[in-house]
Amino acid sequence: MQEMVNAAPKLLDYLGEASLAHFDGLKAILDANGVPWTVNPRLVRGLDYYNLSVFEFVTDLLGSQGTICAGGRYDYLIEQVGGKPAPAVGWALGVERVLELVKELGTDIPQPVLDAYAIVPDVAAMPVVLRTLTQLREAGVCVQMHTAGAEGMGSMKSQFKKADASGAHFALIFGADELAQGKVTVKSLRDGQGGAQVLQSLDA
Repeated sequence: MQEMVNAAPKLLDYLGEASLAHFDGLKAILDANGVPWTVNPRLVRGLDYYNLSVFEFVTDLLGSQGTICAGGRYDYLIEQVGGKPAPAVGWALGVERVLELVKELGTDIPQPVLDAYAIVPDVAAMPVVLRTLTQLREAGVCVQMHTAGAEGMGSMKSQFKKADASGAHFALIFGADELAQGKVTVKSLRDGQGGAQVLQSLDA
C-alpha cells in the first residue's frame, strides 16, 4: 500500500500558473517571517470545500498529539451556500492541546492590551508587514493587522475606522512611499489632536 501511495501522482506537479503564484507567495511570507515549513504533498483535509492551500501547525513536544492547528483556504464556500463572496481562511484549533503545550513550555498567558493597529494599503506589502509585526510582538508590542475582505484590503478611510474602533493607541501605516524608504508611519489615535505623523525606521 505504501508503495502505491509513493508512486501516485503528486498534485504539486500539476498546479496551474495562478495556483503556483499563490503557493510561491505563501512560502515567501513564511520565509520573510522565519517560520519553518515543509511541503507535504499528501496532506489533505476531510472536507472538499478547501482550495489553494491546506496546512497543519505541528509540535514535537506532544508525541502523537502533535498537530495543534489544521485548516486551509475556502474562498468560495460562503458563496456556495448563498452568501456574498467572502474569500477566507479557516482552521480547527485543539484548545486542550494548546493548553498542554503551554504547560509543557511553562509559558504564562498574558492579558493583551492592543498597542497598535497595522494599516496595509496594498497586499503586495504583506511579507514586510508580517515580518515587522513579528518583530514588534517579539519586543512585547501588542499589534493587530488589518485583514482583507472580499473587496481587497479596503480603503484607507475604512481601515482607519477599524483601527480607531479597535482601541489601539497607534496606527502603523505601511504605505508604498514609506516602504520604499524602509520606514513606517506611526499615527497616534488617542491624543485628541489628530495625531501628527512620525516616521520610524524599519529593521532590515
